[in-house]
Amino acid sequence: MAALRYDGTMKRKSPRRLPGRREDGAATKLQILEAAGEVFAEKGFDRATGKEIAERAKSNSAAVNYYYGGIEGLYAEVLVEAHRRMVTYDKLLALAEAPGNAADKLRAFIGLIVRTIVGPASSTWALRVLSREILSPSSVFPILLEREILPKKRIVSGLVGEILGLPDDHPAVARCLLNIMAPFALLLVGNRQILAQFLPGLGAGTETPDAVIEHFQRFAFGGLSAVAAELEADRPSTRPGRGERRDAGRRRPESKGRRD
Repeated sequence: MAALRYDGTMKRKSPRRLPGRREDGAATKLQILEAAGEVFAEKGFDRATGKEIAERAKSNSAAVNYYYGGIEGLYAEVLVEAHRRMVTYDKLLALAEAPGNAADKLRAFIGLIVRTIVGPASSTWALRVLSREILSPSSVFPILLEREILPKKRIVSGLVGEILGLPDDHPAVARCLLNIMAPFALLLVGNRQILAQFLPGLGAGTETPDAVIEHFQRFAFGGLSAVAAELEADRPSTRPGRGERRDAGRRRPESKGRRD
């Protein structure tokens, strides 16, 4: 009960601090995000509960609603953070705007993604959460698409379009981008044990990240070269054909008329 002061007003007691509770709200929010990432990676969005996440974060059960507006909002933020841990928009933008040609930048992008997927980060909750979401998209996938996937895709499409000499929204650019990105998706969602049984050479332990990167780059640019050659062959030629040149050579100059 609050005590009375001598002037008759009520004296408020300072709120009692709960033991172990963080005063820094940003740190608490991040702690919940990390715990949620682990739970979602283990159980998926459908089977995870806010109570379990709060317990793992050593936080109040109401913290999920307070910081994220509920478990759905929390899951959306986990997906966004997971995609950022694979590659951030700022890092991609810096790569695209750096000096150099588009081909070298695309090679660097391929190396960056492969190293993330096959490196130590492959065992973290971030990539496992993304793998689950790709295989079974949830109701919050449009948030991930709008905030992370599409902005980054536009950067990479710009590189591919520059290599092909096409606008980044050209259908040929989209097809090439699909071929470039598909191996990443397979490595991300594929079970390593199953892949090793299906493709024993990949599971023999002899493939280094550098070897995988070089192979992906070789295949990507082999395909881009073939598409570029086909596009060039389909473009109408501005030079006269062989028959036109022959006819032009046979033309006689106009006569100037007879002199009297």
